Amino acid sequence: MNILNFAKKHVKEATKIALANYNDERQYVKELPQVCDIPDLNGFAENGLGVAAFENEKMIGFLCCCEPFDNAFRATDVRGIFSPMGANAAVSKNRPQIYAAMYQAAGEKWIKTGAVSHAICLYAHDEELQQQFFRYGFGLRCLDAIRPMELINCEFCAGYDLVELPEAEYYFIYPLHLALYQHYRESPFFMNREPETREEFVVSSMQEGARYFVAKQNGKICAFVKISVPGETFVAMGDTYRHIRGAYCLPEHRGKGLYQNLLNFTISVLKREGYTKLGVDFESFNPTARGFWLKYFTAYTNSVVRRIDERIIHLRL
Repeated sequence: MNILNFAKKHVKEATKIALANYNDERQYVKELPQVCDIPDLNGFAENGLGVAAFENEKMIGFLCCCEPFDNAFRATDVRGIFSPMGANAAVSKNRPQIYAAMYQAAGEKWIKTGAVSHAICLYAHDEELQQQFFRYGFGLRCLDAIRPMELINCEFCAGYDLVELPEAEYYFIYPLHLALYQHYRESPFFMNREPETREEFVVSSMQEGARYFVAKQNGKICAFVKISVPGETFVAMGDTYRHIRGAYCLPEHRGKGLYQNLLNFTISVLKREGYTKLGVDFESFNPTARGFWLKYFTAYTNSVVRRIDERIIHLRL
């Protein structure tokens, strides 16, 4: 096996392999849309941080990444690298061995950029490949999941008003936004993201084109779901897809079926508007989110992450 720098001349063959990997996942997750192509890989050739694997002059895999970024996961003080869905793939034969060799070569490049947090998006049902990355010291971090825009089977929850907030009332969400960030900091989550100010929260929501669907009791908001246009994978976009980018229910209102009712209200509105798919992403170490979302959504990606000993970069830069 030969490992080369990923170059533009490799893009055509890499695209075929990546599309084949996506179609393999579609065999398990029927909700995933059929696609004819994946996003352009030329940018990954330009940043010089990717590798391609060859055997007998035939490409058998590639591993690329986005440009390194600071404050990895918005909750650390280190630089990170991320290989998104479609930016890595390999043929079906000997996939773990191919990825092991590719990461060994790519990891050396990533360290030289100062990136000590390495994240790679894998397909959820490629368990053999996930085991290879676990052997390399990676752990599961994030999941993307999807469902058809169809109602959830649940009991009606009385005593609440379900509405979509107008933009002028977005600031009413802010106390729950703060509660969500406090939840991030609790065990076993331990993710210390800094919340926005109320003004920043409203501005960023407007700029993002976010929509807030809420449950109220006696006029007070007790749960919300935030809907946005884009998600974090190449299928999480388009005119028929919408994505959950935030969700929270006050603890005293949980366990009553309220959030299922709020989701159904949200789904009914979006379905009338012509949307056919609903997605969500969440951290695997958030037990509340994982327990809830996987009841109603099907995971199609598992992103794995490794945190390198920061001291090693002084030997590589």
